[in-house]
Amino acid sequence: MFKKILIANRGEIACRVIKTARRMGIATVAVYSDVDARAPFVRMADEAVHIGPAPAAESYLIADKIIAACKQTGAEAVHPGYGFLSERTSFAEALAKENIAFIGPPVNAIAAMGDKIESKKLAREAGVNVVPGFVGEIEDTEHAVRISNEIGYPVMMKASAGGGGKGMRLAYTETDVREGFESVKREGLNSFGDDRVFIEKFILNPRHIEIQILGDQHGNILYLNERECSIQRRHQKVVEEAPSPFVTPKMRKAMGEQCVALARAVGYYSAGTVELIVSGADPSGESFYFLEMNTRLQVEHPVTEAITGIDLVEQMIRVAAGEKLSITQDEVKIDGWAIENRVYAEDPYRGFLPSTGRLVRYQPPVEPWADDGTENGRRGVAGIRVDDGVFEGGEVSMFYDPMIAKLVTWGATRDEAADLQVQALDAFRIEGLGHNVDFLSAIMQHPRFRSGELTTGFIAEEYPEGFHGAAASGELLRGLAAIGGVIATADADRARRIDQQLDGTMLPPGDWVVRIGDTDYAVSLEEEAITVDGEPVALSMEYTPGDAMVDVELGGDEEVAGEALTLQLARTRAGYAITTRGATHQLRVLPARIAHLAEHMIEKIPPDLSKLLICPMPGLLVKLHVGEGEEVQPGQPLATVEAMKMENILRAEKQATVAKINAAEGDSLAVDAVILELE
Repeated sequence: MFKKILIANRGEIACRVIKTARRMGIATVAVYSDVDARAPFVRMADEAVHIGPAPAAESYLIADKIIAACKQTGAEAVHPGYGFLSERTSFAEALAKENIAFIGPPVNAIAAMGDKIESKKLAREAGVNVVPGFVGEIEDTEHAVRISNEIGYPVMMKASAGGGGKGMRLAYTETDVREGFESVKREGLNSFGDDRVFIEKFILNPRHIEIQILGDQHGNILYLNERECSIQRRHQKVVEEAPSPFVTPKMRKAMGEQCVALARAVGYYSAGTVELIVSGADPSGESFYFLEMNTRLQVEHPVTEAITGIDLVEQMIRVAAGEKLSITQDEVKIDGWAIENRVYAEDPYRGFLPSTGRLVRYQPPVEPWADDGTENGRRGVAGIRVDDGVFEGGEVSMFYDPMIAKLVTWGATRDEAADLQVQALDAFRIEGLGHNVDFLSAIMQHPRFRSGELTTGFIAEEYPEGFHGAAASGELLRGLAAIGGVIATADADRARRIDQQLDGTMLPPGDWVVRIGDTDYAVSLEEEAITVDGEPVALSMEYTPGDAMVDVELGGDEEVAGEALTLQLARTRAGYAITTRGATHQLRVLPARIAHLAEHMIEKIPPDLSKLLICPMPGLLVKLHVGEGEEVQPGQPLATVEAMKMENILRAEKQATVAKINAAEGDSLAVDAVILELE
């Protein structure tokens, strides 16, 4: 077994590998860029080596610096995590030349499966179903248009070396192909150093299901069941679960055996994932097609660990050291259900725009996951596991992926795991930047999610007008109104105790009018009861003025427990903002005796911003599509801004003329910077 390994990665996956290596008695080495000098993974490792500036192209993507760090520290092996150099054949070859073990698959398997074009050819030759498409070299945009017309719309354009949702565009028309082809090429070149693109038929009502593969260097290859990853946004996975609510034992066996055969054809060992696209319209599950094979550890590997009890990172290390797998296919089990949500630094209330910045508050619902080596340990604390690589006061940098943490829950059933997600998300406190916690909670509560009727179009179909918070029941809103009254009374009671007030000592108000949205609720607090609009509300809570998080039991009685809620509170000018169950509710709370006077307040009218093209996120202005004096039409591209390695096209909302351009291509833009003015 290795005595020391280097982790050629950062963030949560570096922390994840370090924890398992530590349990195995293996020393670890971290490498870090300038902005990661204070990151948790650097402090956790036994040694750390600085490898360059913040941009990945100048640090984490330079193989020579990684190898130099190995030599400097005496590391015998390298775990690449995911992303960066994890699927770069040249990196694995360079390590081999220096007699440094690569904790991953053999070079020939990375080459065969890592290239989307070549892997499809190999899969087809091996008799594996592949999606109809063109897998040769595409000369230019006109060639791409001809190919797309022949395949039939819709089509998907993908960067050959792409991954992580980058370098992908869905085209429903010839116009979409003309507009998106060059953008896909640029994203492929900028993110992966390869501008080759392939085009394939887009399967309608598709489900994204993947099979986890694990093999050793002695010819043993297993499939560790499937994961469902259908809930995606911009082709980036948001929710993953294991097993899939769609897959039957018969389907699982057929998919697993076919994926093992494909892995065996390229002499695969270590952990890997075969991604399949499955037609949700075919309940037989026979309509599944090979998409690609990821020759590395997946972001969502914890859900597989939770239901099988197998530590994938440990197995990767043991396989790289030459050990045989200690389990057989018959011993691979499915115990319970696991769901993973990716907590991102992005604002769903503003179209999911990246939201980089400082984590002013960061308090996960449980302590970050610690690897104790037990099966239950892999399920976290009471079924809640947080894998992260950030800390309170640290920054989520614009240079890397915006993921803050992975929240994994395990339950005996799918509903139990989802309920635990809602509970944990309520208690996940993040301040200082936008995040998607409310959105994730809304998905977990959504009737369609609970039914298991998933497709990769779930988010676009269920939130066509964007996300505005999870829907709240009338009962919950009445409960929140009562809570607002209780909190306001407690705060007023604290305020009346201040000495030397002009009116002397006064009793706090007990009658309030609480407005939530457009509805006013009359809340009355009495000695033995709380009423809302004259109806009693059962409520149990402990609140001390200034508390930012409160546990509440709403409803119920002596025999039946009520609904347990965790509330996050913030004072506002006229009341409170209460966040729970996937939405932030603004409560205007006024004493009943003066509430009617609010009708006489002058309404504040927001300024007209329709004449300005405002940068919605921090990013790089890649391209200006118009010039001063040019007339533009609704939907016409005005500018392209790159953020988090993704290109975002900003379009005209109405017919207008470009009056003034305030930025130039290549400029770094702050959020809300005015790119151009219209008239």
